[in-house]
Amino acid sequence: MLQPIKIQGTDDTPRVILDPNTENPKFEISGRSLPEDVVAFYEPILEWLDEYTKSPMEKTIFDFKLDYFNTASSKLLLDVLLKLEDMYDDGHDVLVRWHYPEDDEDMQEAGEEYADIVEVPFEQVSYSID
Repeated sequence: MLQPIKIQGTDDTPRVILDPNTENPKFEISGRSLPEDVVAFYEPILEWLDEYTKSPMEKTIFDFKLDYFNTASSKLLLDVLLKLEDMYDDGHDVLVRWHYPEDDEDMQEAGEEYADIVEVPFEQVSYSID
């Protein structure tokens, strides 16, 4: 069984939870993504997803709740989405939920652009910041 990944977020790195082993499975990348070494940060996540895709759960719902990400992160976020697309192409039930603040057009558009690139069910979820 895969060990979950739980990375506490910082000012520069997102919080990451990849945990299929609970009654409430959670797959989430949230916060800000501008790590100094973006490849080093995302590599274990991509490797974990490679393992996970070999025998995924019946349904995988992956939440992106990013406030901000830099250009270097955008490429690696796409890599994450492409792994989910591979899983979907293999006949698995996958849903990507892209959360963005309702007044943040940039994050909304980023989600729309990703949705156009990957062939995977994609939901845009806006929320209000109080």
